[in-house]
Order: sequence, then structure tokens, then C-alpha cells
Amino acid sequence: MYSWKNFAATTAFAVLSGTTAMASCGVDAGRVSIVGNEFPAIQTVAAGAAACEGLDVKSNLTADHQQINVAGMSGDPAEYTTAIIANSSVVALINEDVVRPLDELVAAHGADIPKNQLITIDGKIYAVAFMANAQTLTYRADALEKIGMDVPATYEDMLAAAEKMRSMGVAENPIGGAYKAGWNLAQEFVNMYIGHGGEFFKPGSAEVSVNNAQGAATLEMMKSLTAYMNPDYLTHDSNATNAEVEAGNVMMLNMWGSRAGSLMDDEGAEAMVYENIKVGAPLTVAGGSMPATTLWWDGWSIAKNISDADAEATFLAMKNGISPSILNDETMSQAVWMIDGYTPAPVNDGVFAAISMQAEPYPMLPFMGLLHTALGDNIADFLQGKESAEQALMDIEAAYTAAAKEKGFLQ
Repeated sequence: MYSWKNFAATTAFAVLSGTTAMASCGVDAGRVSIVGNEFPAIQTVAAGAAACEGLDVKSNLTADHQQINVAGMSGDPAEYTTAIIANSSVVALINEDVVRPLDELVAAHGADIPKNQLITIDGKIYAVAFMANAQTLTYRADALEKIGMDVPATYEDMLAAAEKMRSMGVAENPIGGAYKAGWNLAQEFVNMYIGHGGEFFKPGSAEVSVNNAQGAATLEMMKSLTAYMNPDYLTHDSNATNAEVEAGNVMMLNMWGSRAGSLMDDEGAEAMVYENIKVGAPLTVAGGSMPATTLWWDGWSIAKNISDADAEATFLAMKNGISPSILNDETMSQAVWMIDGYTPAPVNDGVFAAISMQAEPYPMLPFMGLLHTALGDNIADFLQGKESAEQALMDIEAAYTAAAKEKGFLQ
């Protein structure tokens, strides 16, 4: 299994030396089709892959990528030759047997890829990572100044600041978050549950363990936060939440470090907004010291159901997509890149703070995706006051257990 601690030591605390940009990808034929998320860092990687001479590289970058990548790689041949994925989604693709081990391609063409970028599961390389990510505090410095409060360090601090902002007329709904029902909402639970010190499964087993005091406290804190959010929060993914920030409506939020740059540039918002956007360390909760967030890597995998020629072309194109040649003044701040030549930028301070606080990596377990789905499907009713926290947790465990039995993880 991949060791995050090795990655953290290598990436967070060392400025890597630059190399010469690739002039050619070493292949002039083959089909390359990319599916992935749509934020700027991934757009940069896709553009780097598309720069390969002689290849017809297509990409579908969408917020719905996790809903289509399995289906899009299940055909024969697969519609997509590569998926840009992260801790959670690579395991789902392996479980569905739609991606191939990369050991032979790495041996033939990847000797220069640093070992900390090679994601190994059960002794085989299944992905090549190119960036680190985490959700951390993003805030409006001017709003905090108006209410005379320091930058929040805890979720309790955030609630206190939100109440003061509302009462002083700074903002009616000062808190934002990617609380869209489904994957996003589940991720917020995962973050908050870790902050409360919760364990997702009973030790050494696939038996779920979230119906407990930490689970109930997690739901209650999430509900407290929604009292200061836009009433339509269950429809807000990262894109919609960032739009609320740029519109000047949201003053504090837990947001991906990879999206902070787009909030701090001069596009899409007035100067009063973007000039006051700052990033901070992830928040803690309930008196704990573990940050209520998860560490992630983003990387790419290659489809199983494609020809070896297309797999080779895809490997070389994606390798070019994460080569030092993609780094410049514009792209350097888009991510905490795991690429030679990356220089840390202030916009990424939140992700580095998460690493230095020893935030937990998102669990890379074969059955975690089933729990994530169960969470996303069963939290909204509690947040809307339709059922108790206890009932929501029972529903989550029941949904997960049924899915885990169907998949053979539980008897």
C-alpha cells in the first residue's frame, strides 16, 4: 500500500530541482481520451498531454467525472483511455477491474518518474500522482476585520464569527461549503468525523463503525454550519460554492487548496473580493488536535480494455502532461505539484499546513467507496430535519452493510 508519510516528507518540505521540458512525447500514433475533474491544475495536465505531436488527445473534464469514469472505461474498447483520479477513486476503478497495472509501462518509459509519484497497491503500480490536495480554510480577511475577530482555528470559532457577521450585517449567509448531496456531502462528513477522532471501520475488518458518539457529533456540527449557509446548500458543489464566494456572499469556507488560486485571481470577482481572499490551516473541532480534513493525491491511471499501443500512447502523453514543461508563472500556483521544478506558492499554504499538522490521508481501502456512497445518500434528511442523527447513522450503516455484503467484503 502507498505510504503517504513518504510523500509528505518528499513533497512538503523540499523544493525540487528543475529539468528540461520534453520536446517530444516519443510517440506519434495512438488514441488518448482523458476523463477527469475540471479545476485549473487538471486542465493544465490535460493541455500538457494534448501538446504531444502526432496524437489526437481528447478530454472530458467535468465535475461529474466520478459518475462516468467507471462506465466510460468498462466498454471494450474503453471510451476513455485514462482517468484522472485520487485516493478514493483509484480503488473504485481497481475494484471494477477497468484499469491496468502500470509496471511494464513504467519500466519501459518511466524510469525518470520519481518513486514517490508511483502509487502502488498490493505490490502493483496503478497510478502516477502529480499533485497533493486538501480542503482547508478559505476566508475573507476584510470580513473578519470588520467584526474584530481573528482567523478561525476551530469550527467553533467559525460558528462564532458567522453569528457575528450575520448580526452585524456583514453577510446573511457567511459560511459556504461543498455540501451537494452525494459525493461532496459525504466528503464533508469524512473530514469532520476524522476531526472528531472517529474510526470508520472496526479494526482489521470491513465492518462499519460510524454509528457512535463521534458520528452523532459530526452530524450535529455539520447541521450547525448549514444554519449559516445559502438555503440551497444541498445543491452546491465546489463550483457553485466558489461562485458564491466570488459573488461576495460567502466569507468563510472549507475548500480544496487546488481551487484557491481561482478565487484569488482577478477573474470573476470584484477587487474587494479577490484582494481579500486568504487561505489558512484546516480547522479542528470539539477540542481535538487532528485537523478536520483529509490529505489527497491526484494522479492518472490507464484503462485495461484498450490496445497496448493506445496504452503506451496514453502513458507517454500523460507523462508529458505532468512534466516540468507545464510549470510556469501561471501554473505554478495551481497546485502543490509533485513535479521537478515546483516552487511552493503562498496560495498553497493551506495544503502545506494540512501536511505539517499531520492530517490523515483519505482511506485508500477497497470498501471505503461503498461507505462514501452510503454517507452521501443518507445525510441530507438529517440536515433538513426529517430524521434524527441516530436514524441517519443507522441508515448509513445499513446501506453500507448491504453493499459490502453484495460485493463480498462482508459475509
